[in-house]
Amino acid sequence: MTELLTAAQMQAIEQAAIRSGEVTGLELMERAGQGVVEAIFEEWPELAQPVESGRGASPSRSPEYLGKDDAPRRAVVLCGPGNNGGDGFVVARLLKERGWAVEVFLYGEPEKLPPDAKVNYERWRKLGSVAPYIEDGESAFALHPAEYRENSLLVDALFGTGLTRPVENFNAFGWVTQITEWRLKGSHRKGGFPAPRVVSIDLPSGVCTDSGELLRSGTPPPDFEEIRADLTVTFHSKKLAHALADGPEQSGKVVVKNIGLKAGQSAELGGVAQSAEPQLMRKRGGHHKYSHGHALLLSGGHGRTGAARLAARGALRIGAGLVTVGSPRSAMMENACQLTAIMLRQIDGPNELDQLLEDRRINAVCLGPGLGLGAETQRLVMSVLKQERGTVLDADALTQFEQNPGVLFEALHGNCVITPHGGEFARLFPDLDEKLNAPATTGPAYSKVDATREAAKRAGCVVLFKGPDTVIAAPNGCCSVNSAHYQRSAPWLATAGSGDVLAGFITGLMARGLSPMQAAETAAYLHVECALNFGPGLIAEDLPEQIPTVLRRLDIS
Repeated sequence: MTELLTAAQMQAIEQAAIRSGEVTGLELMERAGQGVVEAIFEEWPELAQPVESGRGASPSRSPEYLGKDDAPRRAVVLCGPGNNGGDGFVVARLLKERGWAVEVFLYGEPEKLPPDAKVNYERWRKLGSVAPYIEDGESAFALHPAEYRENSLLVDALFGTGLTRPVENFNAFGWVTQITEWRLKGSHRKGGFPAPRVVSIDLPSGVCTDSGELLRSGTPPPDFEEIRADLTVTFHSKKLAHALADGPEQSGKVVVKNIGLKAGQSAELGGVAQSAEPQLMRKRGGHHKYSHGHALLLSGGHGRTGAARLAARGALRIGAGLVTVGSPRSAMMENACQLTAIMLRQIDGPNELDQLLEDRRINAVCLGPGLGLGAETQRLVMSVLKQERGTVLDADALTQFEQNPGVLFEALHGNCVITPHGGEFARLFPDLDEKLNAPATTGPAYSKVDATREAAKRAGCVVLFKGPDTVIAAPNGCCSVNSAHYQRSAPWLATAGSGDVLAGFITGLMARGLSPMQAAETAAYLHVECALNFGPGLIAEDLPEQIPTVLRRLDIS
């Protein structure tokens, strides 16, 4: 799995490598700058073409070049007061050596730069000037969109992973505002000419590394907006912000560059989050249906049966050997008219449920989708939990306990998965929700990973906290993020019933023998893949039908 690191974890990995003598900080900075330039040319190969002799060698602003296909390659590099700024000086030098016209601006004082950044500042000064930020507000940094067109870059090397304060707390926030305005004015919609490319090093300045939240101090200045990059280049591994909250939207495309740090160096850090990926779950020849588990999903009453059937279909398609819908008498006919391969069993109340669960071959149970709110739902949930078999609780099975979540937490066990969306999470964990939704004014801000880990520890079971940045955590602190962003963006999942199908996927995988954590991770991953496979126009009924194609493509069965 791909690791998602915090700022402190990344710093610890770098410092361990430096202390061991494997590499120096200066070498890491050089490799980082080289990685940024490589990523730029990989993303936009046309920028890698040699610059025409005489063009681009100076920052001349002659209008004769405007609109021509052979317009000079121009770059503005904004360097901050830390090592992120040092990376920016390397990028500026490498572009200058390729014949680009490069303007460099520094927020901060050269003599206060960290040692490695200071070395690269001096190396750049042999090639070009550095314009300082002028504290009286008359900054030398003034963007001219019409002169920085499709052959141009703005490199954001201001604050990176070390940012702990809102950008508007710095005098440099005026630069950030200019970048946003420059990008908007350069858009086809507002200015009529192609926008220059914005490249951020590590993270767009203003994003908290650990939470993905935009760090803001109360109400930002009028028209202020943090940098939104076209390309973000980070090193060694993605950071949590690349998968959480506002981070993906601000980052644009994220590219990870290797800077020579050894894989696995984070193993000793503890608490490292992962990107969710599917677990191998092949069916083996010679087995029969009971070898692959029997899942039971409880239906609501008359008029509330669709959610359970969606979940049941998901459990069956994901590979459970048998799937049964447990239905109250009032909904038996309604369910019977629409079920074929899925079996149907009448269950009226906890006593009949207990009788059915005497069959130990039923090894996974899902409660909640369409089950309804009332004392009967709570009794059914408690009846299943006392069996301590694989259990998935969703929707109504969670909301039922909003007045007294402690009752639920006492009954939950390690073989359970609960799947709250934002509203359900707030009902069960109001204190954690309050912390999560508090304004992010300092970094590292409280993150969805932090909240889900605490929730899992409190509940004593796996918690899958739904959203485009779905976070899955176990009581022991293991955590993964299923990010539906970038090339995996699947906005069509915002449709009624998609969460019911997800609950069914988890239940089916637990019936097949995956652990609660493995089942939740795999189900969340496949859920997104099914949506991507279908595309626009998706409704919940379509999701289970994508499973065969998705499993073949991923070579898992």
